[in-house]
Amino acid sequence: MYAVAALVRCLSSTMDAAMTDTAAAMTERIPDFDDLEMELSGTRRIFERVPEEHWSWKPHEKSMPLGRMATHLVEVLAIAASTVTEDRYDLAQAHKPDPAGREELLRRFDETAERLLAGVRALEPAAWSQSWALVHGEQVVRSLPRAAALRVIGINHHLHHRGQLAVYLRLLDVPVPGLYGPSADEK
Repeated sequence: MYAVAALVRCLSSTMDAAMTDTAAAMTERIPDFDDLEMELSGTRRIFERVPEEHWSWKPHEKSMPLGRMATHLVEVLAIAASTVTEDRYDLAQAHKPDPAGREELLRRFDETAERLLAGVRALEPAAWSQSWALVHGEQVVRSLPRAAALRVIGINHHLHHRGQLAVYLRLLDVPVPGLYGPSADEK
């Protein structure tokens, strides 16, 4: 329950203006998601380095534990996949137990990322402007065009938390992979 409540708060708190502006811009053209495969590859490299022995570690009392943060990234990708394969995503129906470790995390990530990529490739151009909704039971958390939902919720939100996870690795002295060029650990 904690994870669902936190996700609802996270998705509904500070994105209103950004989503409204993005939604208007995205409906005027076919969206460009050429960076998606590169971003997913970067996330997988981060996941490959998540230390199982620190699964419950968190850098601050207000932070998610490491394993929960990594799992949340996969949850956000599941929402992203729904933006191109379904008309809505119901947070009340979505909860799965957190993966027990890195191998299960990677398996869930790979399955979800493939579903997302296949959905993006298969979506007809006109469908990008159709409405998609994030709901929690009967409560509509967000409703916006698919393209905006994918960019703001599925990609930008995902990258925000991936950055946090990279900081977790740095604080644990785990070498951080380069994402947009070499990292300090790859010089």
